[in-house]
Amino acid sequence: MSFLPRAHEIPAGVEHERFRIRPITVHDAVRDFDAVMSSAARLRERFPLWGGWPLDDMTLEDNLIDLAWHQKEALLRRSFNYAVMSPDGSRLLGCVYVDPPERQGADADVSFWVRADEEGTGLEEELEPVVRAWLREAWPYASVRWPGREISWREWDLLPPYPGGS
Repeated sequence: MSFLPRAHEIPAGVEHERFRIRPITVHDAVRDFDAVMSSAARLRERFPLWGGWPLDDMTLEDNLIDLAWHQKEALLRRSFNYAVMSPDGSRLLGCVYVDPPERQGADADVSFWVRADEEGTGLEEELEPVVRAWLREAWPYASVRWPGREISWREWDLLPPYPGGS
């Protein structure tokens, strides 16, 4: 089943003076692997319900498989992973996830992260309002939930699941 209605164009992303947001693809595997593994402890702390991701022994091949899955899910309109890139595209700065909610009470769950070495640079604080505006303007969801930001992951986990869901 599609998460994004067929009549709605898949949002291309956002151009900003400090970053570009665009769909992630398998061609981002090396840059994404660097961002993920250099930020592993921060990611596990920020996303405690993601099963310990990324594992310490994750390989570039594992990451390539993950990105291929994300790319396919977007083509099927089931979930969306966007890369946050440096303006010149040479460095992956983080990711934005637009997902169907696993829990009742929202039309979409959105989360994002920036790499650990960008902490304290203001990037995350600059990215958040841009992502929020993009969700309001380019996506068809009336109710967007921000697990880990507006609701803790613990609170999110206690919400009732969708019938037939997880």
